Amino acid sequence: MSRRSSFRCSKFRHVFGKPATKGRSYDGVPITRGVHDNHYCSVNPRFMAVVTESTGGGSFLVLPIHHTGRVDPQHPRVCGHSGQVLDIKWKPFDDYCIASCSEDCTVKIWDIPVCGVQQDLTRARKTLIGHSRRVGLIEWHPTAENLLLSAFCASQDLNGSEICT
Repeated sequence: MSRRSSFRCSKFRHVFGKPATKGRSYDGVPITRGVHDNHYCSVNPRFMAVVTESTGGGSFLVLPIHHTGRVDPQHPRVCGHSGQVLDIKWKPFDDYCIASCSEDCTVKIWDIPVCGVQQDLTRARKTLIGHSRRVGLIEWHPTAENLLLSAFCASQDLNGSEICT
């Protein structure tokens, strides 16, 4: 048996990438540093949402997917949480609905206007209350409509890591 047959060749050996031009990328998005193990952005076919740095509560930015280039620092945001936003997810069956969870122990469901966010959104369609600690993770069910999972960190183990339930 030859030695060569035991190694598998990569299909991507001769693939080279190049960065997008300034006109086809996003610039100036104030991404948060406070999201621990979660994603700080979520994308669907119409919009991109990014958790941003903010003071006095949590907020996130919703940009139309075709809106590339420099983002205005004063761009309207979705800001209805009293604590830092920890996770955001788009609803798989509705491109204009997004859920967010926060350190304020709530999960909020937001309706995004068809034209995008033109002014600060502070009123959620639905606020889900029931967690006793910060909500660190949300996830929409991929095949069942209107089913949302939320999880919080209940305690810490001996190493100081959080145990989520």
